[in-house]
Amino acid sequence: MTLVLDVILGLIGLGIVIFVHELGHFLAARAVGIGVETFSLGWGPKLISRRWGETEYCISAFPIGGYCLMRGEAEFRQAVESRSAEIPRTPGTFHGASPWRRIIVSIAGPIANALFAAVVFVAVFDVGYDVSTHGNRVVLASEYPLGLSSAAAVYPADRAGLETGDAIVAIDGKPVNDYWMIQEGITANSPGGKLGVYAWIDPTVASVQPASSADLAGIQSGDKIVAIDGKPVDQAIAILSALRGRPERTTFTVMRNGATMVIPLVLSWKDNGESNLGITFGSIVHRVHSASAIAAVGDGLRETASTFALTLRSLGIFVRHPQPHDMVLTVNRGGQDLRLVAQPSYSDVNLVDSLSGPARITWIVGNTAVQGMDEGIASGLAKSFDLLAFLSISLFIMNLLPIPALDGGQILLWIIEWLRRRPLKAATMMRFQFVGAMFVLALFVLATASDFLWFSR
Repeated sequence: MTLVLDVILGLIGLGIVIFVHELGHFLAARAVGIGVETFSLGWGPKLISRRWGETEYCISAFPIGGYCLMRGEAEFRQAVESRSAEIPRTPGTFHGASPWRRIIVSIAGPIANALFAAVVFVAVFDVGYDVSTHGNRVVLASEYPLGLSSAAAVYPADRAGLETGDAIVAIDGKPVNDYWMIQEGITANSPGGKLGVYAWIDPTVASVQPASSADLAGIQSGDKIVAIDGKPVDQAIAILSALRGRPERTTFTVMRNGATMVIPLVLSWKDNGESNLGITFGSIVHRVHSASAIAAVGDGLRETASTFALTLRSLGIFVRHPQPHDMVLTVNRGGQDLRLVAQPSYSDVNLVDSLSGPARITWIVGNTAVQGMDEGIASGLAKSFDLLAFLSISLFIMNLLPIPALDGGQILLWIIEWLRRRPLKAATMMRFQFVGAMFVLALFVLATASDFLWFSR
């Protein structure tokens, strides 16, 4: 049931982003005198339609965005089929408009996404939302091998001189108070970079899942786990590391009301490494909220600009190996502040992790909404639209790339026509669009394969 809800909410969210894009094209076309034959919310068979003026407005069966069909598309197809050199330049049609009008219409979709993102970020900062996180103390990943990681690995945190138990209090001079801010600071400095630390999580049990191994063994909320099989543990990552061998039986030593108890547990394990332990630990709440409505405008616009820069830098990481950047960490160790310099490292680009297709994007959007709703409707909507704003900026940037079949490719065509001062041939435009369609299809297949591998892991 949760997966179904994830998909439904994801489709709605993704549909909003694409619909805003098509609405930008529609409004621009109307503004420059280009007729629109059909404007649809959704794709596929028409469920409801009504004509106002020359435009048919409809709601279609599949709620994934929509489309805007300009006047003159049929004339373009007829010119290609009849092998005519010229496309009829009928007034009021898309191809009958001057190149600069077509450029305005083509660029309006991406601009609508950018404006949507800015409005959403302002609204999100004004409404605010909560993020569950942990304190700013860290644990070195090199000391606690999990999964395929190696205890012998040397991470940037090790080279910088960080130690387990250090509290990171500032990154590049900007104060940080919790682990969420540490993650944000690393991402802002080096998108895709890794420092090699985990959050220090106090091993006090916050809740126990009913019928889980911990519940059946008698572990209770408020118990503090101090040892596993007699070996002391002082934070949650040490517990995960101690259980990495997937034992069927183990013992937890816990402190309860000042008394020490040794509790035996029987565990079962899934193929993905998850157990039926059923324990969650406490967290703290990071509130994302501007001081006032006026401050929200400034915060939202800064977030928009920051997301643009982050997306561009992330795109650069995908196409070329990034150069590491120094990051100045201020850490508190034993009450004394120390200044350390780290260079976040980058793994080789992993296609499965870095290229998301429609299936994974839909699931991520829906899952974000569902998880956010657990903290309240307002928080869930804020987190969901925050993600939609990020996707809108990604769509803005990707659509303006000079690739055939994308808006950027179309803009390139109209610029060439403007400079030549004579119309492009129908066959030339068709070949250009065919190349773009094949590129988009190949990218879609690659992204879908990436989604399949990601979901199957």
